Amino acid sequence: MSAALPTAPVLHSEWIKIRSLRGTFGALIAILVATAGIQALAAAAIGQEEAGSLGEDPLLGAFYGINFGQIAAFAFGASALAAEFHNGALRTTLTAVPNRTRFYLSKVAVVGGLAFLVGQVAGLLTFLLGQAFMGRYALSLGDPGTLRAVFGSGVYLTLMALFAAGLTAVLRSAAIVLSVLIPFVVMAPFIIGQAAGGVAEFLPDQAGQLVLHGAFTGRLGPWSGLAVLALWAAAALAGGWLAVRRRDA
Repeated sequence: MSAALPTAPVLHSEWIKIRSLRGTFGALIAILVATAGIQALAAAAIGQEEAGSLGEDPLLGAFYGINFGQIAAFAFGASALAAEFHNGALRTTLTAVPNRTRFYLSKVAVVGGLAFLVGQVAGLLTFLLGQAFMGRYALSLGDPGTLRAVFGSGVYLTLMALFAAGLTAVLRSAAIVLSVLIPFVVMAPFIIGQAAGGVAEFLPDQAGQLVLHGAFTGRLGPWSGLAVLALWAAAALAGGWLAVRRRDA
């Protein structure tokens, strides 16, 4: 496996690909814009009306925008991988990087690294911009759980991007992945939650967003919830690795 680890030239080439693809790079920037921007707009509109105006859990409400930022994270991860399966791009890539594991790990490393950097900035800006409009109901970075939520929000967005990337490597279509993931995240918790009790707690978004909560009542806590999301992402990435190794370019 060590012979297949990413190298600096391969990582750099993957960064060039992402930077050169307008849709992919735009989705990366949209993670920041959607998460922080929508949070600021929501807080500006209703933040000072009353306590609990952004939900019963003030800390979770401080990251309301992440519900929109995660869709951009899906789009970023999916489009970054899908670009390899259009117009014979993968054959060209494998000509330059014959080791498929090295190619795949390099792609995943760059997608994850960029999502993490942008996610951390998005998490901090989301909190600061949103709380700037909350008046006497504002939280501060020193309040219990706040720094954990700021850091965890960036990790959450990263794992969601990697989850989408892994599924795209399996299905070879960003459109299919997004048409499955977005309804899955938006609708499944309500459907499964009502039909199967606590099963919804282990869905990717429900588990991962526990890191943003100020209070916990279920079986999972902030870090164990994030670990559940990491398992979902790892399973998708493992499936993607097998697909890349075994299928024809």
